Amino acid sequence: MSNKKIAIIGGGNLGSAIAQGLLKSGFSMPADLTVTKRNLASLSDLQSLGVQTISDNEAAIRDAEIIVVALKPYNVREVLAQVKHAFDPSRQMLISVITGISIDDLEQIAGAGMPVVRAMPNTAIAIQESMTCICHKNVSAEQAAYVKEMFDQLGVAVLIDEKLMDAATVLGACGIAYALRFIRASIQGGIEIGFDARTANLIAAQTVKGAAQLLIKENRHPEEEIDKVTTPKGCTIAGLNEMEHQGFSSSLIKGITVSYNKIAKD
Repeated sequence: MSNKKIAIIGGGNLGSAIAQGLLKSGFSMPADLTVTKRNLASLSDLQSLGVQTISDNEAAIRDAEIIVVALKPYNVREVLAQVKHAFDPSRQMLISVITGISIDDLEQIAGAGMPVVRAMPNTAIAIQESMTCICHKNVSAEQAAYVKEMFDQLGVAVLIDEKLMDAATVLGACGIAYALRFIRASIQGGIEIGFDARTANLIAAQTVKGAAQLLIKENRHPEEEIDKVTTPKGCTIAGLNEMEHQGFSSSLIKGITVSYNKIAKD
């Protein structure tokens, strides 16, 4: 459990999900969490748990050791510039979960020498199942371990080079949508072969969950597991080959690269 004071600047969907995850995992106690938002009424669930909710970003930052910034990309510079003098590099660490704001941008906003972290979670953070990619600067080994432990409470965290952050956005964050579209298509196929929508949804979702857990828990390559269910002249290999003839793998790969190029271009 962490007893560090954590301020989450921006109590929207992502900021609130982080707060909920830290509480549910026992990593943080309610008294150690502060969440800011202009509309405090929307944070009633956190308030009822004992979390301090305020609209004063400066006060939240001054009292915190860990500052998690979960603002929208378009207003982060403006909001943080107004409270820049509240940052203290000697005792604080700044963690950003904002797309497109670089480590150098963060350091420039918070002050030279500030320990800064970029973290890219995905929407499964709401149920503590996020894949979060992390990079940092001016961070001690102890601080790096703290950040890794913090995001491991919210799913799985991995340290990457900052140059891979756009790629992490596509594979991990956009990837949620790709996986859900696959499940949606499986549900539609399931309905066509006889299942009602609710049952098809359950079978498709649990099957994908099980497939992912085989890779994660057993440290297997996908082809190892595919080989186990593709018998000679069987229905599985017939279906897989037809999907490949229709461009299944190539279309997915192309979609990932198009998403990546869209980020890089913009």
